[in-house]
Amino acid sequence: MVPVLRAEGTFHARVVAARLGSEGIVTQLRGNVDGPYPMGSVEVLVTEDDLASARELLLADEVESSFDAVAAETEGEDLAPAPAPSYRPWLFAVASGLVALAAVLSSFVR
Repeated sequence: MVPVLRAEGTFHARVVAARLGSEGIVTQLRGNVDGPYPMGSVEVLVTEDDLASARELLLADEVESSFDAVAAETEGEDLAPAPAPSYRPWLFAVASGLVALAAVLSSFVR
């Protein structure tokens, strides 16, 4: 087994190991993973045969996440806030319709 990544925490190392495992790459974690105080760096190890594939996959994930970060930063920059909805025209139309309906119905009652 050879190191492919040194993570700065157990959580990050486990996420990377799960990502590699989802592609069929067998991983092993080395460091203070299951100790009483799981802190510090953790190495993610892969077999020598899978090293190139693992590096390529992690690089592709890093590139894709950089595009997501740029999109999140620029999201909504050029958009003006939506105006608050105004219900007065709608209420006026409904009230006018009811008055007209009442006038028509009253002409039939006489």
